[in-house]
Amino acid sequence: MKFVVAIDAGTTGVRSLVVDEQGTIVDIAYKELTQYFPNPGWVEHDPTEIWRAVRATLLEVAERLGSKGYGSPEVSAIGITNQRETVVAWDPSTGEPLHRAIVWQDRRTTERCLELRAAGHLPTIRSRTGLVLDPYFSATKIAWLLDRFGLREITSEPNFQHKIAFGTVDSWILWNLTGGVKGGTFATDPTNASRTLLFDINKRCWDMELCELFNVPSECLPEVLPSCGRFGVLSPDAVTPASGGHTSWIVGTPISGIAGDQHAALFGQACFEPGATKVTYGTGSFVLTNTGASALEPVVGLLTTIAWDLGVHAGTETRVSYALEGSAFSSGAAIQWLRDGLGIVERTEEIEPLARSVSDSAGVAFVPAFAGLGSPWWDPAARGTITGITRGTNRAHIARAGVESIAFQVHAIIDAMSAASALPVSVMRADGGAAAMDLLLSLQSDISQLSIYRPKSMESTALGAAMLAGLAEGVWESLEDLARLWRQDAEFSPALEAGASELAYQGWLRAVERSGNWAKE
Repeated sequence: MKFVVAIDAGTTGVRSLVVDEQGTIVDIAYKELTQYFPNPGWVEHDPTEIWRAVRATLLEVAERLGSKGYGSPEVSAIGITNQRETVVAWDPSTGEPLHRAIVWQDRRTTERCLELRAAGHLPTIRSRTGLVLDPYFSATKIAWLLDRFGLREITSEPNFQHKIAFGTVDSWILWNLTGGVKGGTFATDPTNASRTLLFDINKRCWDMELCELFNVPSECLPEVLPSCGRFGVLSPDAVTPASGGHTSWIVGTPISGIAGDQHAALFGQACFEPGATKVTYGTGSFVLTNTGASALEPVVGLLTTIAWDLGVHAGTETRVSYALEGSAFSSGAAIQWLRDGLGIVERTEEIEPLARSVSDSAGVAFVPAFAGLGSPWWDPAARGTITGITRGTNRAHIARAGVESIAFQVHAIIDAMSAASALPVSVMRADGGAAAMDLLLSLQSDISQLSIYRPKSMESTALGAAMLAGLAEGVWESLEDLARLWRQDAEFSPALEAGASELAYQGWLRAVERSGNWAKE
């Protein structure tokens, strides 16, 4: 039996998972991450804490595998998947972070994005990157770090690239896993690079004109390598425990797959054919549709992105696949806020039965625009609203409105995709923590009039990273082999006629209008 280890460095925590040849997760370790909110709209992580969590969870699963008598040949590869757009800055000569990581949810560069848009740069950015001008993406975060903390001064020094490095979370983890200051690999893959506003998704390289526009030195950016292929091997310094243990045997394991979390989930859901679609209900909701070998022209309200690059391991298949994406920033975060902010439940698991205790939200509409609105509005100044409250409103109605808000946000994205693309959604597969709620997927099926399939394993993101790494190292030989690993848990088909949920959806859209441009000052 061969195994692949997947490192999933998400927004709320880091996990390491062991996957066998059948695509079954046989072990998992998890560490939660501290969330820092130094100012309104600012979100930060500690890069050192991220690395320690990666190392601790990797050691934990390696220790258990080692104690069971498995030898090094059984672990064939390591894959990495990560929260996208989050920026880490560090000194390659010391390994020390230069600032906390600025998280994808952070809105501090909203004004800069508006300035660039007003200056007329959006069409060029859209055509080359497939993205929009929004603080969600990495480039303005990098420029902010350079300007705010004196890092710009370093770039005027000789050989400054040896003193400052900018990368997404995958680059930071990879560099540490492969040796860090002793020669760690400084690289990323096209999925993560394509989320920076600095990468030309058609030419598949860093765009020097965009680097100049955002005032980001390209010398400080990582090398871009295929998502599926060997990036390096696990360094002894990365895994040697303080005292003994059964972990040294994984030293030298190849790190052979990297993809941003949503791209990894698309791959893990075996959405290999054009039209195949997945929705991940995580901290936010992310809908990706495989569009095949060509990047679609920019679509209003949506993003065009690289789905993956299989490199030489593509075989006869398309090497590079693209995707159309819609992003809703607050989904699971909305449920978390109902628990922690409003206190209407003590545990997240209580939301679904509470929401089921009423037949509808009684006219209450919840727009969880805590960090602005993503697709298809792209309004960084939007803020959350709860409307339609009467004296008859109770916590069950608000809980129901919270669950509905997730389905409505995803439906708005699907609507935009249907209107903009001749490629219909052919398969809709759901994953992420909130996908465990049958109520949510039933509501989604009714409002979107689609059959939705939930897999047995909800860890699609980690599975995608493992599958990319395992494909590179011969654990699986083809996409057909990988497609056979997908197993269905449940199917949700529309129970209402088309339009039966339209009234509630239109009411929610009225609430969206009221939330728009709220924080314009």
